[in-house]
Amino acid sequence: MTVLLDTDILIDVAMDRAPFAAAAATLLDALEHRPGSAFVAWHTLSNFYYLVAPVSGRKRARNFLLELTRFAKVAPTTTESLRYAVRLSVSDFEDALQVAAAAACKADLIATRNIRDYAKSPIRAAPPSAVLEELRAGTA
Repeated sequence: MTVLLDTDILIDVAMDRAPFAAAAATLLDALEHRPGSAFVAWHTLSNFYYLVAPVSGRKRARNFLLELTRFAKVAPTTTESLRYAVRLSVSDFEDALQVAAAAACKADLIATRNIRDYAKSPIRAAPPSAVLEELRAGTA
């Protein structure tokens, strides 16, 4: 199974946001042991940095991203990916960009807490706990 990690999952872990951090951290740990299964969108990296660095510090935010990219790859998006995102019926444009990144890396699903905004996504979105269940069951 290939998973695109939404920004909220990374922020939950980096900032230890209760009650979400535990499931998100467990998901990252599981994906770390499955080479080639985790991706992030390019814009996620800057969004993450600008939200986390003011609170946790620039060095810590950058180190988190370096650690993340030991096992998660950046989805290979292009100009056509942007055009695809613009055509989607996803209500939040940032989420449409996530969907386009997921399509670019052929993700089976998007791991996020923000399920509602992905209701019209052609790629299924699921919370970390559900993704973990699927990984453990080997259903995807």
